[in-house]
Amino acid sequence: MIPRPGTTPVDTRTTGPVLDVVIPVYNEETDLEPGIRRLHAHLSATLPYRFRITIADNASTDATLPVAERLAREFAEVEVHHLDQKGRGRALKAVWSTSDAPVLAYMDVDLSTDLAALGPLVAPLVSGHSDLAIGSRLARGARVVRGPKREFISRCYNLILRGTLAAKFSDAQCGFKAIRADVAKQLLPLVEDTGWFFDTELLVLAQRAGLRTHEVPVDWVDDPDSSVDIVATATADLKGVARMIRGFATGALPVAELRAQLGRTPIGVSTPGVPPKLATQLVRFAAVGAGSTLAYLVLFLLLRLGMGAQAANFLALGVTAIANTAVNRRLTFGVRGSAGAVRHQFEGLLVFGLGLVLTSGSLALLSTANVALELTVLVVANLAATILRFVLLRGWVFHPRRQANVKIGDNR
Repeated sequence: MIPRPGTTPVDTRTTGPVLDVVIPVYNEETDLEPGIRRLHAHLSATLPYRFRITIADNASTDATLPVAERLAREFAEVEVHHLDQKGRGRALKAVWSTSDAPVLAYMDVDLSTDLAALGPLVAPLVSGHSDLAIGSRLARGARVVRGPKREFISRCYNLILRGTLAAKFSDAQCGFKAIRADVAKQLLPLVEDTGWFFDTELLVLAQRAGLRTHEVPVDWVDDPDSSVDIVATATADLKGVARMIRGFATGALPVAELRAQLGRTPIGVSTPGVPPKLATQLVRFAAVGAGSTLAYLVLFLLLRLGMGAQAANFLALGVTAIANTAVNRRLTFGVRGSAGAVRHQFEGLLVFGLGLVLTSGSLALLSTANVALELTVLVVANLAATILRFVLLRGWVFHPRRQANVKIGDNR
């Protein structure tokens, strides 16, 4: 019988490296040398088997590449992989896909994560207990020093992942991860992102494929000089979440085939027919609502060019309401199949009518045709309508007891 990927211990007596630690860098001429020296010293002193450190230069425009090449000449365990394009995900995929080490890892060049966690990170992969391992700043026992803004963004992002993609891991973006090479060979061809969303995409695919992810609480100190563009990264991440939701819904991400190849069963994926919990529903409803509101405002502005505010509001709200009900039916409240779909849309339109009263009434109270003021009033009115919509959809339209009655009726 052929052993399943990731279930057998790694032979640490091999003549090649057992662990390949990749350090993706872009214009890090200052931090690169001290970081590599510190990492090399730690691995030499603590690791009982051979290792390699691969510096993945992402098209740096400063002296990063010459510094990396000098370090490679000094240390036999250091290699350099140069890429002509930027992207952390692109660098990791390129190096991991060609590495001959059975265990692959990566960490940020600033070494914000305490290296004492590296041993616990890779040990479950070497033993065959786990398929992936991640450092977590949000797990119990982690000690983190960072500003409130980054803390808030990190927790919100992981909450969104739990609500939209049913993620069970606690920290998607900590730059401290490891994976078995045999597992990476199966997952990497399915990972599309070349930037910061690479980590999230890899972890979600692993979870859906039934792979085991080991979490290690880490000591982590924020780098105040980090060059990461938070707004651009957050935008790209949300686009990645939407792409994955679409991929799972359309079958473009063949997780069933991947599970069959790996011989695994799903881990941590919502069971069909079981409605999500309230917290999950709130997050998913908020995500759907944000997309609907944006679509509504764009549609309103386009329609407003050729008609009055009330007519534009009615049409924009009507179109987005139908789409919103359909998406919430499946994603937020976990209702599958065609049973009751017509009734759900009809009742959703009744709920839409209440929202229309709120938004149209707000417009009617305005005594000016100022478009900017109209948009401001509509945003506030839509917030109130959104809260009312969630309460009615959850407590009436998609109430679990009503769904159970529909199933009973179908079985008669």
